[in-house]
Amino acid sequence: MEPQTLGRIGTEPGPGPHGDGIAPRTGTLDRADAATGTGPLSRTDPATGSSRAGTAPGTGSLGRTDSATGSSRAGTAPESHAPGRTDALTIAGRTFGSRLILGTGGAANHAQLAEAITASGTELVTVALRRVDAQQGPASEGGQRKYPTGSILDVIEQCGVGILPNTAGCFTAEQAVRTARLAREAFGTDWIKLEVIGDEDTLLPDPVELLDAAETLVGEGFTVLPYTNDDPILARHLETAGCAAVMPLAAPIGTGLGVRNPHNLALICEQAGVPVICDAGIGTASDAALAMELGCSAVLLATAVTRAADPVLMAAAMRDAVTAGRAARLAGRIPKRHLAKASSAFEGMADL
Repeated sequence: MEPQTLGRIGTEPGPGPHGDGIAPRTGTLDRADAATGTGPLSRTDPATGSSRAGTAPGTGSLGRTDSATGSSRAGTAPESHAPGRTDALTIAGRTFGSRLILGTGGAANHAQLAEAITASGTELVTVALRRVDAQQGPASEGGQRKYPTGSILDVIEQCGVGILPNTAGCFTAEQAVRTARLAREAFGTDWIKLEVIGDEDTLLPDPVELLDAAETLVGEGFTVLPYTNDDPILARHLETAGCAAVMPLAAPIGTGLGVRNPHNLALICEQAGVPVICDAGIGTASDAALAMELGCSAVLLATAVTRAADPVLMAAAMRDAVTAGRAARLAGRIPKRHLAKASSAFEGMADL
């Protein structure tokens, strides 16, 4: 099924970069390794649908090893922050310039949401199928997508970003699979953020139902990005099942508690062969930066921006925090020490 213009992130069955049986339908890459992001870039612009060849403006050729993934890459960070470098996020062969993914739930109004999306610099936003009318899907007219004016889908389209449907509100694998199928028809994409919740009090993922749903959806050709617990073993099972990424939580949804288990999050990042996207529980910019420093490939957040006192300003702060955290990870922090160590040597000091 050919995806519509919005987002242009649909996929079709085929050999994926991590053996997940999924290959990109649009936004093809000419890379030595689509999983790690090495090699020359050639992709479709998610905002305009135009083909872009070569590296982004200001690209350097650093050719270093990515300390977050262990992969060889051309060195990187958005040119506005570090001229001469680019740092693309690659998921299932699809490349994004921003490592921040924004959720759309909780915004006070659509105008504010649009401003926040723009300020965040994101190229991908999530939308719960239950928040839209599946019967009012996109219609093609002269090559342009048409959504009800003023709807959340219309807002997203006007912002020129991709859409990632999710299965929020599902409590069983059966519900999640059914919702994913509806989302594919409604949005014209095989990409799905998979959420299967255990209960309404904690909103924590149900690992048994989640893995069951993931296996089914991967088998049906979906590009599955599962919201999961910060459990390295479950993350490994989800990757083995063919998920295109794993999305461990920092803390329960909407709590704003930040990264509660940095050790487990780091373990997941170290063992994963697919992108690790920190999802849920981010409260402020320092939380997002920490997640990136621990080795996450990207951060997904919603409430931290949409319910902030100034959502637009917070969106910009999150953009910069993700960039800074990624740069710090690549730079390599100094080891922690028990005792102090002077930055200047004592040798050669004048004998006073």
